[in-house]
Amino acid sequence: MVKRESIEFVATSKPISAAVTKFGGQPVWVGEPQWPLSKSTGNPMRFIGQIAVDATQFVPVSARMAYLFMTDEDEYVDGTWEPNGGENAVILQPGPVTIKTTPVEKGPSLYRMVQKKPQENLVPEPCEFSVTLKPGEDPDFIEQAERSTWNEQQREIYASALEGNKIGGSPLFIQNTEFPGPGRWRLLVQLDSANVPFHVNFGDTGVGYLFLSEDGQAARFLWQCC
Repeated sequence: MVKRESIEFVATSKPISAAVTKFGGQPVWVGEPQWPLSKSTGNPMRFIGQIAVDATQFVPVSARMAYLFMTDEDEYVDGTWEPNGGENAVILQPGPVTIKTTPVEKGPSLYRMVQKKPQENLVPEPCEFSVTLKPGEDPDFIEQAERSTWNEQQREIYASALEGNKIGGSPLFIQNTEFPGPGRWRLLVQLDSANVPFHVNFGDTGVGYLFLSEDGQAARFLWQCC
């Protein structure tokens, strides 16, 4: 079994200024600002959230915080699902940075789509969420090849145990197994775009996965959709 914490999002009307897990608003940097830039446009990526890294759960790791960003501009930019495509980024602090960044504290951030009269169409509205975390456990990750031998009930029970928004645990891939590189990668965050109170473009009801490398020195993000 693998420890997990299920995420409940809690809307806040005041900016969160502490180095805690949150989504939206502006990053609370624990070091110098390192805002990542889109590989294709050169513009600052959109801040999705920051995740406090539990050093007791993710051993060894020196990073205190993981900051998640993804390219999201008025014109569509391809490749945001790729862990090494340059259109999403995870900044670990403290930790090494191998991508192009700019030392700004604030930039594009998370939003939700809302109705504002007299406009007929939904419009974006900045938002920020703290989290409530519920401890639990996931089954160990099982490769697709083994799960293909299971009956339908077994597959449904396994998927039900792994689904949802969470910190830690085992990933529930929508498509084939897709860890972001060789070696062992541990799930830090899983985000289900169909069940979050904000807008993230992970394709058609997609799920995002943020991973930490086994040595705790690197982090990668990818998403899959139906």
